[in-house]
Amino acid sequence: MKVIEKIQEAALNDKVVFSFEFFPPKTDDGVENLFERMDRMVSHNPSFCDITWGAGGSTADLTLDIANRMQNQICVETMMHLTCTNMPVESIDQALNSIKGNGIQNVLALRGDPPHGQDKFVAVEGGFACALDLVRHIKKNYGDFFGITVAGYPEAHPEVIGEDGVATPEAYQKDLAYLKEKVDAGAEVIVTQLFYDTDNFLKFVNDCRQIGIACPIVPGIMPINNYKGFVRMTGFCKTRIPAEIMAALEPIKDNEEAVKAYGIHLGTEMCKQILASGIKTLHLYTLNMDKTALAILQNLGLIEESKISRTLPWKRPTNVFRVKEDVRPIFWANRPKSYISRTRGWEQYPQGRWGDSRSPAYGALTDHQFLRPRSRSKKLQEEWAVPLTSVEDINEKFSKLCVGKLKTSPWSELDGLQPETKIIGEQLGGINSKGFLTINSQPAVNGVKSDSPAVVQISHTACTEFCSVLFMKVDQLLFKSIPVSFIKLTYSILYLHMRTSMWYGNLDMFPDYGFTIHPDVPACA
Repeated sequence: MKVIEKIQEAALNDKVVFSFEFFPPKTDDGVENLFERMDRMVSHNPSFCDITWGAGGSTADLTLDIANRMQNQICVETMMHLTCTNMPVESIDQALNSIKGNGIQNVLALRGDPPHGQDKFVAVEGGFACALDLVRHIKKNYGDFFGITVAGYPEAHPEVIGEDGVATPEAYQKDLAYLKEKVDAGAEVIVTQLFYDTDNFLKFVNDCRQIGIACPIVPGIMPINNYKGFVRMTGFCKTRIPAEIMAALEPIKDNEEAVKAYGIHLGTEMCKQILASGIKTLHLYTLNMDKTALAILQNLGLIEESKISRTLPWKRPTNVFRVKEDVRPIFWANRPKSYISRTRGWEQYPQGRWGDSRSPAYGALTDHQFLRPRSRSKKLQEEWAVPLTSVEDINEKFSKLCVGKLKTSPWSELDGLQPETKIIGEQLGGINSKGFLTINSQPAVNGVKSDSPAVVQISHTACTEFCSVLFMKVDQLLFKSIPVSFIKLTYSILYLHMRTSMWYGNLDMFPDYGFTIHPDVPACA
């Protein structure tokens, strides 16, 4: 879905649109930590998120990878920055085709900063010299598939701002006229450079309207997280800072907590003034940090930690090719990313990874980009990979997980257990302590309100999935521990090494039920 459509839909319902910007971290651990942070922030339902394109095109491949994962794994409408720096047309088309194939419909078209070591922007051979050329190219070659956003500068582009910190009236008007050219060429949304003079931003919006720019103008808000970073960023962007802000920061500049608290207060007041003017869009430059941005939104009443709404038990897909998906197997509830990865080609479903291991299409999943080692692997090792001297030690680990004493699980992509597990946590702990090791479960739920924080569905039956349970254990559990009066019972075993399907069970007690051993399917898949 395009960002412009999100904004228009929100306007019809008189709702405020808020969104987040992220940038590619420098290390692999940083990337994985960013995705965990995105997961938390996206749970508050931003209308979209964007990912930047590094200076000089330095993060091109990583930006493409992160954008793909944001759209298809984090399940948030994603807008990818795309710049002209060091990018011949062939590379630009390669990037556009890549995100198009991954269901991403939104692009922020920018000229980009000069490459490292250069003071001025110079177009690469076979490339574009400005964002206007990029907008025209996207529109000409991709039609209406992409929603195009461009940058606006409330104080004019930094390159035309003089040493006194102000652009001349002529330079400012020329910058406005160029912005209108980008909109006339096909841009549908404008996102502004960061600013701290809200009155000047509102003047900029009015000036745009006066020359015929009618598209949404989204204010870019950068919360102040620390003083040195604030000074560095505003200096680089030549951003005007009102005297009262500097006066408030000067006495607390060495107190990081005080600066952060002031940043939350200032950001809140700026947003209140913007919303009061009738503008119902806010774009937060997070710098990959969550607390300050979320605190501002909480102060505005736009989010509430205790009430995170959702239309399905899992995040609705944003990929344009699978937006109609509304059903998933319950036993994949704790592994949504793995499920999405395994069903990427689901128009041809079932595919190789679900089938016969002898097929040449059958592949390993361990090297898949979406399933590479997570940053929490160290914590997993600390909690699970300790010397285990007996089966009882293993049972104890599983039991502790069920009662909340462990925070990670090798069989779940989530941090901690779902709130609904607390309903049956003690019972699960007892089952696991006796050697019946569970990796997935749900309590019986009947007619619970859809906004309940404890359960993910309005109604469902009880279900437990076991890991590597010996046949004798299963026989003991199913045929000796369960009363005969339990006539509605469904159970199955998926065992790795068997080559043929077969029935197994005490059919004298349950003549109509048995369990199936499926070939070539891992027990803990």
